[in-house]
Amino acid sequence: MMKTLSPICFQTQSLVALVLILGLVQKSMAYFITVDAHAEECFFDKVKMGTKMGLMFEVAEGGFLDIDVRIEGPDGKVVHQGERESNGKYTFAAHMDGVYKYCFSNQMSTMTPKIVMFSMDVGESPSDNTNADGDEPSVKHEQEYMSVRDRIHRAINENTNSRVVMWSFFEALVLVAMTLGQVYYLKRFFEVRRVV
Repeated sequence: MMKTLSPICFQTQSLVALVLILGLVQKSMAYFITVDAHAEECFFDKVKMGTKMGLMFEVAEGGFLDIDVRIEGPDGKVVHQGERESNGKYTFAAHMDGVYKYCFSNQMSTMTPKIVMFSMDVGESPSDNTNADGDEPSVKHEQEYMSVRDRIHRAINENTNSRVVMWSFFEALVLVAMTLGQVYYLKRFFEVRRVV
């Protein structure tokens, strides 16, 4: 006897899958944003002078997988600027108290939106007590970033693989159709027609 899933059971399974996916995304501590063509998306962090800060990003989808990146200090001074970068990791110490701005710009694109995966890492404010385990969160953060990056590349590879397989099936169908057409044409060409 064959069992079928009830709509309630299917909805429960879908909800469990969604919770698991959200849990993985939250665990990775990375954010995904869409930057439309001719647009710029900015994010802000308020920190004290001397705080270690970092930005890691990778363009996951769109166009040539490139984007312009800019990090500005509270005084408007550009801490880092990069053009048409696919990915990057930048670490710096805050040169003054205030709000630091991270911007992803897709101004150069005429019509293609870009999907960017990024994470902003803000360390502890400097104090008299030095923490010997300061490198441990950095290593963990790097591992999480590499895990997300690996998932992105795996998804791209699987997508490319499925397209190649579909194209191969299409080519095989075209070849079979052409072969059958040629056999039919040649058979008709050499057919002897009797005149009554």
